[in-house]
Amino acid sequence: MRYTTRSRLFSKGSHLALAWLVTLAFILPIYIAFSSAFKTQEQILSSPLSPPIPFTFDNIIDALQRPDNLIQAGLMNSVLVTALTVGALIPLASALSFYISQRTPKVKAILLGVVALGLMVPPQVVLLPIVELLQAVGLANSYAGLILSNIGGGYLSFAVFVYVGFLRSVPQEVIEAARVDGASDLRIWWKIVMPLVRPATATVGIFLGLWVWNDFLNPLFILGPLQGQTITTGIYISLGQYSTNYAQLFGIMFLAAIVPLIGYLVSQREFIHGLMSGASK
Repeated sequence: MRYTTRSRLFSKGSHLALAWLVTLAFILPIYIAFSSAFKTQEQILSSPLSPPIPFTFDNIIDALQRPDNLIQAGLMNSVLVTALTVGALIPLASALSFYISQRTPKVKAILLGVVALGLMVPPQVVLLPIVELLQAVGLANSYAGLILSNIGGGYLSFAVFVYVGFLRSVPQEVIEAARVDGASDLRIWWKIVMPLVRPATATVGIFLGLWVWNDFLNPLFILGPLQGQTITTGIYISLGQYSTNYAQLFGIMFLAAIVPLIGYLVSQREFIHGLMSGASK
């Protein structure tokens, strides 16, 4: 009995220690990034783990006052690309998911298998063919080409799988009753399905928004260094060739994180509802 009690206590203690280590490994980089945004260059280099004392906003002010307007242009471009990409993906993915959910089980399995290919293929593998395709149609080095490349591939596949899982909870009797009343599939999708899968829309919107906002390779290769930049490529451009102003760099990183953080806080209730509902699907 004593050995059993000791083993249980040891197991609980080891689990707790592991949980604290994982939490520390997750929080420590975030703490360093955010605290360094309000510290001087000397403080960052001498004691990166120390709190920002004295507290300063000079890094953020210097980043916003850059003569090349790198931050303002990067934030504006990122907001534009993210909003248009997510705004196109949500109706496209939800409509495609509704169409798939109404097919026979055999056809549904085939269609979901085709959609799954977008998640299986790494995006880095298809990046060069996408750039060549955009060059062939005259959309290389353009924001339109970047947005179109974001709409296809893994982003769309992820959204479709989330929506298909939620559509299983939509009663088929409601859809059939709407059809009996003369409603078209387009009207059923917009008037009935979309309001019922609102938690899924919030989940898809937040995940896709974060992925598009934080994307680095697609803007770097599709836009090119001379055609414009998003906030992520702006951080890369701000790195000096021989020396780096870490204080200003952390200030830029703080500004880059503010917009998605605000977006999450606005839609966190629907997002959490979507995750909890999706866990039971």
